[in-house]
Amino acid sequence: MQGIQRKIVYVTLYEGIAIVCASAGLALTSDSGLMKAGVASAMASAIALVWNLVFNTAFEWWEARQAVRGRSLRRRVAHALGFEGGLGLILIPVFAWWLDVSLLQALVMEAGLMLFFLVYTFAFNWAFDGIFGLPAAAQAAQPQRGSKDTRYPQPEAG
Repeated sequence: MQGIQRKIVYVTLYEGIAIVCASAGLALTSDSGLMKAGVASAMASAIALVWNLVFNTAFEWWEARQAVRGRSLRRRVAHALGFEGGLGLILIPVFAWWLDVSLLQALVMEAGLMLFFLVYTFAFNWAFDGIFGLPAAAQAAQPQRGSKDTRYPQPEAG
């Protein structure tokens, strides 16, 4: 699965799970109750949806220009840190405003969610790639038909 279809499936699955987890986490760490925390999670999800599309498009653009293909542990960690760091900068003021908490309390809440989501993002991406395959930008180049490529040994004809 490639292109926009891959992105839509990815974002839908990722955000659906994220809303459930974030609602519970925000409700437990604020005096806002589950309903208000659920709305905050839905707002965060909408923001994350847009951020996810922007960030992953930029990441895959960068990734397609790299000499080394594939998604190593290092590249997956960089992806998770970049995504969650950028999202945190956006969500801290949103949480402070909606949940009526200080920026410091919102920072602490976001830090807790970020620790959870760093692991979640890493695990989700690995599982998603395992189920749906790597995006074209991360796939190793395939040899052209009729070319001799020693990376993919072929049985001798005969």
